[in-house]
Amino acid sequence: MKRNLLRLLVGLMAALCVYIGLTGGCGLVGDGMDADQDEPVTFGDYWYQGKAEITSYTLKQARYGELHDGDAVLIFVTEDFSAQKQVKLDRPEEAGDDAVKVLKLNALREFNTGVYPYTVMTSAFTPVYRDLHPKTLKITTSVQEWCGHAFVQLNLQDDRYRVHQYSYFESESDRVAELENAIPEDEIWTTIRLNPDALPTGEVSMIPGTLYQRFDHTAWRTVNATAILMPEAREPEIMVYNLVYYPELNRTLTIRFQRDFPHEIESWEEVEIAADGTTKELVTTAVRNKRIMLDYWTKNSVMDVGLRAELGLDE
Repeated sequence: MKRNLLRLLVGLMAALCVYIGLTGGCGLVGDGMDADQDEPVTFGDYWYQGKAEITSYTLKQARYGELHDGDAVLIFVTEDFSAQKQVKLDRPEEAGDDAVKVLKLNALREFNTGVYPYTVMTSAFTPVYRDLHPKTLKITTSVQEWCGHAFVQLNLQDDRYRVHQYSYFESESDRVAELENAIPEDEIWTTIRLNPDALPTGEVSMIPGTLYQRFDHTAWRTVNATAILMPEAREPEIMVYNLVYYPELNRTLTIRFQRDFPHEIESWEEVEIAADGTTKELVTTAVRNKRIMLDYWTKNSVMDVGLRAELGLDE
């Protein structure tokens, strides 16, 4: 497995070098084209239209040494956020300098393990204007299943993340930690949507994804990773971002997204070594199913249930 990871890393780095040599860089930022009107779509046109982008994915989730079928949903929407309280503002017009425009991601996964279901959700709140607020302000993850539930929250305080963890299980229980000088993996998803040029590359210090931390039951810490951004070999309109957590975690995360604005996420893959001491690879995959723009918070009537079919989700 170690040799496979090293070969993967070397191959990706070589391809990246070739790409940079041919193009002089990854000129990723810019307005996309509306498929219907063939006109540029600006950032404001897309993200400030009073709707959320909702995308469903066909999920195969690795858990307990097996793959389980399920659904994943990514919901991206802009909102006004309090820099101090780190919550959504009720009256942003009265908040003054405390108001921060963020791109919120709610990432949900639902799957069954045998007789009992898992429901998990991660939220990330990343400022739109990174020159004023360069770091994600808040990240939360909750996990619910029949044994119990767990919750973790990361808040940015004085250039470091303060972690509050709450768990049903004695070995984890209630904990507080501080993490500094590292980039949260959960921030990668919102950075892709805001500005892929800002993605960290090379050797980076990362805070592994909060869902990975909960599933793997690891201590809260920062780890080293190698990050690579490159075009898909057979689909130049697709960019690939790869995080290799090696050798500390024996884990990789690969996200495929559209090169042009608004940089929609098409699929992702998480590869890790089984926790049973074998060299078995566990591969979680999610592939885009349906995508719609919708003010879903107004669609809470029984009459609106049919909208789930548009997302390829069960009614």
